[in-house]
Amino acid sequence: MGWLLSLNVRPALTGGARGGVVKNESDALVCHELPQARWPARDEAARALLFQPLRVGATTLEQRTWVPAMVPWRATDDGFVTRENLDWYARFAEGRPGAIVVEATGVRDIPSGPLLRIGHDRFVPGLRELVAAVRRASGGRTRLFIQIIDFLSVKRRPEKSKYFARFLNLEDRHRRALASATRDESWTKAGDASVRSFLAEAADELIEKVLDARELETLQKGYRERVTDTHLAHVEELPRVLPRIFADAARRAREAGFDGVELHYAHAYTMASFLSALNDRADGYGGTREMRVRLPLEVFAAVRAAVGADYTQPKVGAAVYPYTGESGYECMPTVLSDARGPFGRSLPLVAAIKRAVNDEGFATPVVAAGGISTFDQAEGVLRRGEADIVGAARQSLADPDWFLKVKLGRGGEVRRCTYTNYCEALDQAHKQVTCKLWDRAALDEPGVERSSDGRRRLLPPKWEGK
Repeated sequence: MGWLLSLNVRPALTGGARGGVVKNESDALVCHELPQARWPARDEAARALLFQPLRVGATTLEQRTWVPAMVPWRATDDGFVTRENLDWYARFAEGRPGAIVVEATGVRDIPSGPLLRIGHDRFVPGLRELVAAVRRASGGRTRLFIQIIDFLSVKRRPEKSKYFARFLNLEDRHRRALASATRDESWTKAGDASVRSFLAEAADELIEKVLDARELETLQKGYRERVTDTHLAHVEELPRVLPRIFADAARRAREAGFDGVELHYAHAYTMASFLSALNDRADGYGGTREMRVRLPLEVFAAVRAAVGADYTQPKVGAAVYPYTGESGYECMPTVLSDARGPFGRSLPLVAAIKRAVNDEGFATPVVAAGGISTFDQAEGVLRRGEADIVGAARQSLADPDWFLKVKLGRGGEVRRCTYTNYCEALDQAHKQVTCKLWDRAALDEPGVERSSDGRRRLLPPKWEGK
């Protein structure tokens, strides 16, 4: 069995809060209907490209169906695998997709809440158990990858009084700005306590004239470190330490038995922030495009060297809560969308990536994802040559067995995602992720494990039709 290394890349864009006005060809929002579904008979499904094997380097996918990484918030606060993690991934494996990508997993040995971690050898036994659970549940048919990620410090949005009392680094510039805004020069000589107390009660319009843009963001959204904060020693040294840290994490993934790793280079996390046009570091890792891509390439090379050459790289088309602005919207658009709608909207970009890869003489498989939930959508992507593999996250969350149901000619039994992002709202609150289509079903069923609030089941009901 070979090994695979993939990239999850999405442009690091700026924009307003998730769910705000969509800025593209039209600002008008439209409530879109779900695509009509035509489900194939079993013999037609057997001929479909969707269910044909695909060689990916030294690894073979039994079919071209892919469950992308989703964070279910089921790890311990120390980042260890729990029984709930094992049950979660085993449930997806019962649907026997070609591949499953385990959630974004932290590469550094730092606190990260109930998110899986791989920054130390002590995490390997639990991850090895997770691999075994997927192998058992899928009968060995599903390949398993793990998405590895780095992130800088983020803090929750503070109370206004607490921010001005404890967090604002009060300087003379604040006093001068306050004096100018209030037309009262006495503020230039006022004591810290007086200035802090006044600002804590001041109107937003005045505060906006006193604080700089970074301070306003901290007050309104919470503090987030940036890769450009090179006055912080641990941020300044990132280019020197991250290649080794990612390489060690990938080595642990291989030791645990994963078929490969996916490097997370998307959204507002560390690697995407180095790629961002806003990265103006002056140490050779920011500014021009060539310098901004330097660290991501060095990390990639270090991971390759650490895990060996018997794997390949498929491209994945591509704040405090990372899925903000345009990048966040494009990741998980809802049925309330712009004129283009949420279904397959990233396919032109994916197809362009595939053309560029193939035109350079590479046969690297490309994964398409984004609002794909019917057989005709998925098969059309492959027939038109827009991608080589089809990924479906939200639809797989709604029904982990949906690929299998379609393959067996029983597509009429598929539980279809409604793309209202109930699941994302739970994710944003760092609550255990479930789907509204099944999390209140058969709650009195014997042995049902419930969420920490006791109101929702943690796993969808078993499909008895296999």
